[in-house]
Formats: sequence, C-alpha cells, structure tokens
Amino acid sequence: MLAENERPPVDAATRRVLPWVVALAFFMQTLDTTILNTALPGMAADMGENPLRMQAAVVAYLLTVALLIPASGWLADRFGTRRVFVWAIVLFTLGSLACALSPSLKALVAARVLQGIGGALLTPVGRLAVLRVFPKDEFLPVMTFIALPGLLGPLIGPALGGLLVQYASWHWIFLINLPVGLVGVLVALRHMPQLRSDAPAPFDWGGFALFSLGLVLLSLALQGFGEAILSPAVCVVMLVAGLACVMAYWLHAARAERPLFSRALFAIPTYRIGLIGNVFARLGSGATPFLMPMFLQLGLGYSPSVAGLSMVPTVLGAMLSKTLAIRLIRRAGYRRVLVVNTLLLGLMIASFALIDRQTTHLWLALHLALFGMINSLQFTAMNTLTLGDLDAVTASSGNSLLAVVMQLSMSLGVATSSAFLLLYSGGAGVAQVHQGLGGALLPAFHATFGSLGAMAALAAFIFYQLRGHEGSPDARDTSSPD
Repeated sequence: MLAENERPPVDAATRRVLPWVVALAFFMQTLDTTILNTALPGMAADMGENPLRMQAAVVAYLLTVALLIPASGWLADRFGTRRVFVWAIVLFTLGSLACALSPSLKALVAARVLQGIGGALLTPVGRLAVLRVFPKDEFLPVMTFIALPGLLGPLIGPALGGLLVQYASWHWIFLINLPVGLVGVLVALRHMPQLRSDAPAPFDWGGFALFSLGLVLLSLALQGFGEAILSPAVCVVMLVAGLACVMAYWLHAARAERPLFSRALFAIPTYRIGLIGNVFARLGSGATPFLMPMFLQLGLGYSPSVAGLSMVPTVLGAMLSKTLAIRLIRRAGYRRVLVVNTLLLGLMIASFALIDRQTTHLWLALHLALFGMINSLQFTAMNTLTLGDLDAVTASSGNSLLAVVMQLSMSLGVATSSAFLLLYSGGAGVAQVHQGLGGALLPAFHATFGSLGAMAALAAFIFYQLRGHEGSPDARDTSSPD
C-alpha cells in the first residue's frame, strides 16, 4: 500500500493525457446541464406536456447527483478510480440515450435519474485521480486546465440547445453525448490510472440512508405542495417523515465513529454561515438558468435559437467577474462583499420583471451580462468563505457536504420557480401555451422573478452575521465552475 504522501507510479503518457480525460468528462457534464434548459419548451410540445411542469426533468438529475456525491470517494477507494470513472461515463451515456428515446415526461425523468448516477461520479472521481497523481505544486494548474472546458459548456450549451431544437429535434441534445462518451470510455480505459485503497475507510451506510431518504422526502413534499400533484395530506406526511429522517441523521452523526458529515463542521462559524447562505441565495440564482430560457420563449416569444444565443452574455459576464472577484474580496472583506452583493443579486433577479416585449436585444444582453457578473461573484465569495477555514480533518467532509447543498439548492430553486409560475399563471393549460398564447404568461414570469429576487435577497441577513475579520484573507475559488 502507498504511503500517505507517496504518489502512485504512472507513466508520462498518463500524466499527459489524464487532465484531458477528466476535462472531457467535465465538459460533457456541464454541456448537458445547460443545453437542456433551452430545449424544454420544444420537448414539452413534442410530448404534449405543459412547459411549466417540465422542471421534473431538471430536478430529477440535480437531486440524484446530490444524493450520490457523498458515496463517490468511497466507491473510488473500494473499486478503483478507473473502474468507477469508466462506469460513470457508461451510465451517463446510456442515460443520455434513454433520454433521447423517451416518449413521455415520466420516461424522461427515469432516464435523467440514470444520467444523474453517472454524473454524480464523473467529476469527484476524476478530481480525486488528479489529486493523487499530481503533486501539490502541479495540482492547481492542472485543475485550472480541467475547469476551462467546464466554462465552455455553459457558454455554448444554451445556444447549441436552441439551434438543435429549432433546426433538428430535441433528441439531438442527448444524442451528441454518445460519441463523446464513447471516446471518453476508450481513452479512460487506456490512460485513467486504477488507484484504490487497500483498506478503504468504512462507509456510513446508515447515515447515508437516513440523509438521502430525508432529502428525497423533503424534495417530493415541497414539489407536491407547489404543483398540487399530490394531496395536501400526503405532502404533509412526506414533509414530517423527511424532517424526522434528517433529525435521526443528526442524532446518528453524534454517535457514529465516522459519520457521513461530521457535526464538528457546524462549529466553524464561516462554514455554518456560508452553508446556510448558500441554500437561500441559490434558491433564486439557481433557478434563473432554468427559468430564463422559458421566459424568453414563452414570455417574450423568442425562437429557441435566439433564446439560446441570448444567454451567452450571462456566461461572458461570469467569466469577467472571475478575474475581479478575489481582489474585491481581499480588499473589502467577506462580510461587506456578501451582504452588498446578495442584495444586488436579489435586485437583479427581481429586475427581470421590467423586461417585456419592447425591450431591445442590446439592453437584454447588458442586463444578462451584469447579472452574470454579480451571480459569479456571489458563488465565488460564498464557496471560498465556506471552505476557507476547514482543516485537514474536516476538508473532505466539508467539501462533500457543500457540493450536496449546491446541487440540492439548485433543485429546490427550480422546483420553487416552477411552483411560482403555476401559481401566478392560474394553472395555464397545455393548450394555452402551445397555441401561441404564451404572451399571456408574461405577468406570471414577472411575478415569479420578483418572488425569487426577494427570496435571494433575504440571504443578506445570514451573511450579515459574519464578523468583520471572519473568512480566509487569501481567498481562493475552490468551487466547481459556477
């Protein structure tokens, strides 16, 4: 067995190709995440579904990823990085094929769950392999290289999704994953090292079951309340059962020798505040990538291709903000940056209610670019604050829990925005939307943006609890590309 600080022996070709393999998987995952949102109205029309109820296809994937992230490290230690990574690509690719062949929303949701199982393992296992192969002084440059394709996915995903829906069919947004997945499997079999632990640490299966069941029940209950697809009595039962499971996990973690997430994490003020702030801030900002393409198509009457291209300024603004965020945080401090920027984020989300069919493309582009800058600064500040004070003992568990919360918050944000849309639209039916009466939905979209903006702004009160000196002075963006 390797010593703790000993690097596994790998050949020069593996060291050269491994970053490309992980980058390819990362690109495939981020592209799929962003390409779907623009295609949802077209998919709904083909399946005879209400576009305002298509969020289940997004929530199913995000929730599956959130549930399985905690198990990714243990699976890699138990079965080896190459085996788990290859199976992750295979499952993600098969899930993509199943999505393309789905005749109904229910089949699509099931396929997205399969896709999410692969997606939950791709990035964590790839990052783990890079961490073990490359020494500390090379890790940051390699991870920076790997993150670049992750930025390209959100840049080209919405535009590509719109073009494929308008000029081909929505099935191609999933079928394009097949050749990429095939190449990824062949290269991974040759160049991904098979790293595993001879004595993997025991996994907290009991805590994992309680935590996962609690998240699923809470998510289903909140979605059931919002969409009125389940009776109120059933939703209340699931809500209470979900809270009971979460509390049972909290008690379990106090006694377990190696809990899934240590309770000691919440004794760290910056981690506690950053994690809770993440939940509420992302309820608004996490819903925007899902809501905006539908707003542009159903509310403003844009074609799928124009709607997709209109999203590009958001990503360009986020890229620009990445170069300024760290310097701003170091100069002004976390408390000031997060309180002010969270209020600005809520205001920006709510201000989309001012956009109507008379708004010019140039003004919309500037609006989305500014939102992208503020949103990216928010993610960078929240994530570096949350992880900045973790030590060697709490880093792994803390990073894993943050990843789960990020995915779960986006899932809840999508479900919440869909519930607001249905509420404010008075339950507009399929025929109303698909017969060209989408302009009637404009007030519902405006009210939804206003509600989401107010929810996001409330997180400023959470970040206000920070003390002026709290937060790492040398902030680093350790998050996945947000």
